Amino acid sequence: MERVAESERTLYPYVTGSSVVAIKYKDGILMAADMGGSYGSTLRYKSVERIKPIGKHSLLGASGEISDFQEILRYLDELILYDNMWDDGNSLGPKEVHNYLTRVMYNRRNEFNPLWNALVLGGVKNGQKYLGMVNMIGINFEDDHVATGLGNHLARPILRDEWHENLTFEEGVKLLEKCMRVLLYRDRSAVNKIQISKITDEGATVFPPFSLKTYWEFSAFKNPTVGAECSW
Repeated sequence: MERVAESERTLYPYVTGSSVVAIKYKDGILMAADMGGSYGSTLRYKSVERIKPIGKHSLLGASGEISDFQEILRYLDELILYDNMWDDGNSLGPKEVHNYLTRVMYNRRNEFNPLWNALVLGGVKNGQKYLGMVNMIGINFEDDHVATGLGNHLARPILRDEWHENLTFEEGVKLLEKCMRVLLYRDRSAVNKIQISKITDEGATVFPPFSLKTYWEFSAFKNPTVGAECSW
């Protein structure tokens, strides 16, 4: 007798990406993420693209389970194709795409089969900048700068101190590089292969990956447990 497979759930993520950091700047949105894919605690993959343009006006970044991110991209491909088929001169903006993602994530959470991701959605339409995020249980918000994962704890304090709405492109990239450098030092899942993307009214650009300059000679890096109780 043929065995019928039972329905399965993502009980625990397998291959995951770490933090995504995004900010508004003078002309649009800037987003940064590294290209690491961790299999458990092993940095198994070093060239995973976690930032993708969506339609004409949006840019999506994801941390968490990579296969679930691929599933979300399939959903969005269908959404954009359906929108284009109307051929009515209009196209979905970042606010609409973000709202759609919040409904998808919350619906899957209610089915006890969540998509194991935290998503950042930014974009520009008709000169209006938009930046928001949504996590795996549907919690969502808009802000001038957002981050997922450990970036929420390590990058956003930097952004609260140094971000302002008139950042130039060069200043924005420099600020994101500072955040990604702190994450590289402090997040065991981070890898030194960074991708930065921008989106303006002219469209989205995903720049080639690069490595950050780092300095590992700080005394606390060399001997992290010196002075600690019960240390060797």
